[in-house]
Formats: sequence, structure tokens, C-alpha cells
Amino acid sequence: QVQLVESGGGLVQAGGSLRLSCAASGRTFSNYAMGWFSRAPGKERLIVAAINWNGAITRYSDSVKGRFTISRDNAKNTVYLQMTSLKPEDTAVYYCAFGATAQAVGITNNRVNYWGQGTQVTVSS
Repeated sequence: QVQLVESGGGLVQAGGSLRLSCAASGRTFSNYAMGWFSRAPGKERLIVAAINWNGAITRYSDSVKGRFTISRDNAKNTVYLQMTSLKPEDTAVYYCAFGATAQAVGITNNRVNYWGQGTQVTVSS
């Protein structure tokens, strides 16, 4: 029903920046919260950021607050994660999430209906 296509992952140096994109299709994008999760090597999947249906409300994990910015362009059915001041500990597979509700808090509570396949982000020293 919903396909999420991610792009923008890659290898970057510590302190650098990267912008991830996630394009959604198959369902009305503008009615739902979106988010990003990460899975570091050998670790559980964790919330990174969430954004409500119209972009007015965002939420971030403490580890990325002030460094990452989530945004969305509903006309393009796309959500973004702008990553700055990257650290080696940010190295992970990043997954785009299509929410089950319109609220950003739903994403942070793992209220997710669809997942992207993930894109690798590697931060080197």
C-alpha cells in the first residue's frame, strides 16, 4: 500500500553533514506523521526524529537535538533528515517511518505503519 524510497546515505567525515530523503507513495502523505529511526551495529532500533502531519511539530532524540533537523514537503510526498555535526556514534542504518497517526508523538511511541528499507550512514573520524 505504501512504499518508502530512501536516498542520501553514505560515508561522511566527523563534523560533516548529510541530508537523507524519503519519498512516499501509495497513500495520502499529508495526513500522517513521519519519522526517522536508526539502528547502530549490534544495537536496537531507536527513534531519531519525528514530524507531525503538517510539519508544525517536531520531536528529536536527546542525542541528535540541535544537530539534526527533520522536515517535510507534502507537495512532493517527501520527508527529509538534515544531519549536521555528525559524530562516529551516528553511524547506523537509518529507516524512514510512515506513521499510524497524524501526531509526531505517535512516531516517538513507535506508532508506525510502514518502514523504509533503510539507508546506511557511516561517519568516520
